[in-house]
Amino acid sequence: MMPLPESTPHARSLVYGLLITLAVGVTLGRIASAERLNEPSVHRGEKEDRPRPPWPSKRPDPWPTFSSNDRSRFALARALVEEGTWVVGRRDRVVVTASAPALLAATHPLELIALGQAGLTARTSADSGIIFQDGFQSVDKVLNPTTLEYYSTKPPLLSVLVAGEYWLLKQLFGWDMVRDRFLVVRTILLITNVLPLLLYLWLLSRMADELGQTDWARYFVVGAAGFATLVTPFLISLNNHTVATTAATVALYATARALRSGGGSWYFLAGLAAGFTACNDLPALALAGMLGLGLLFRAPGRALFYYLPGVLLLCGTQMALEYAQSGQLLPTYFKFGTPWYEYEGSHWRVPEGIHKRGIDFAGRNGEPREVYAFHLLLGHHGWFSLMPLMLLSVPGMFVWLTRGTGGERGEFAPPARSLAVCSLVVSLVVIGFYLYRSDNYGGWSNGPRWLMWLTPLWLLSLLPILDLLEGNRWGRLFALLLLVMSILSMTYQYWNPWRHPWIYNWLESTGHINY
Repeated sequence: MMPLPESTPHARSLVYGLLITLAVGVTLGRIASAERLNEPSVHRGEKEDRPRPPWPSKRPDPWPTFSSNDRSRFALARALVEEGTWVVGRRDRVVVTASAPALLAATHPLELIALGQAGLTARTSADSGIIFQDGFQSVDKVLNPTTLEYYSTKPPLLSVLVAGEYWLLKQLFGWDMVRDRFLVVRTILLITNVLPLLLYLWLLSRMADELGQTDWARYFVVGAAGFATLVTPFLISLNNHTVATTAATVALYATARALRSGGGSWYFLAGLAAGFTACNDLPALALAGMLGLGLLFRAPGRALFYYLPGVLLLCGTQMALEYAQSGQLLPTYFKFGTPWYEYEGSHWRVPEGIHKRGIDFAGRNGEPREVYAFHLLLGHHGWFSLMPLMLLSVPGMFVWLTRGTGGERGEFAPPARSLAVCSLVVSLVVIGFYLYRSDNYGGWSNGPRWLMWLTPLWLLSLLPILDLLEGNRWGRLFALLLLVMSILSMTYQYWNPWRHPWIYNWLESTGHINY
């Protein structure tokens, strides 16, 4: 079959604009109606033995916050603006159920644990603060064992930026995050999710336009970016991953411009974007490192004097905020497994003799490493099973590695071979890290969300394979089938991204998994 005739750059820009408009319009509609729903299928029945919450005994108050993840961030933003503190809650007192003098004197969580092991009975209660209030309740909190103060576990930079948005809304319109929650939350989502989405799709379309050889491939990639990746479901909820995806795209674009023009401002912007990506998703340090190596090879002076300061500025800011919040430079995640996380009543604490069920405890309950690896790639939370269009990205990377065509003279796109090397190395490092060191599926989530920032690398890597398939009717049909299945997965339970994927629900209903 003869290749389809190519259009002009102006005509292609009109199609890109149409696709971007559709994606943004759908997102605006979803945000305008964002509200947590209580679905019967998510709750357990009276006689069911499933790790599900019971059905509410009374009508819940409506809230546009969805999960522990976004509620933890909003709780911190609210605490910063309304109370001027990093503290999102406090453990106020100890209630005892035995009248032993030592028990009455105990206030430290570690003391209570020790007393409990000695046969005495005690329980802590009277937790108070924003993170325990309706609409902000979250398991994503830690307890300082010395001060008995709760902090959000989320990296603080994004929450501080959201706090700035909330402060501005409060000053300009007098909006309150509780009283005017739908106005506040949805406006913040417009700023934090929709504007970055617009930038992400626009920059991706520019790079795809120059890297792609056929209109079919270019339009496919931009359309997939708007509707068929993990970015799609999470746009109605405050999260770090969609922001990191846009930042990674800006880093790629700025790096390409730096390689073409050599301008120091592009080096600095690339560093800022790469650093911001890592601030939102720590494994993205691999991307910052690869881009830095490429720029260092091209122009060592500019890389050291422009790119590196950009990375360090953002990462240093994150570390300074971490220190201001908890007195430590490293992310709060590094406290996992310590009393900060495993205090009495914590979601993450598993007392001896207690068997906790749920996807958060799959690894602790003995799921083999190879089973985790399968489900992370091809199973119920699989990168390839939920987004099968990414199956074409792997051969696409190797096509560019061997041929190196596409965008070689482009002004806005990185050289194809360099992009393939970056995509392959970064993906192997990041996915390998999770396969080797983690057993985390991301909790109740519509896919492996912490891999989301890899999306622009994998989408651009589709181009060479799609170019080859363009001239074959069955090849195009196969690619479209993969696209349809990807859109199906990403729009499954469209009203809440903090729900299990369809593959998970299917395997659970057939008895193949029972976390």
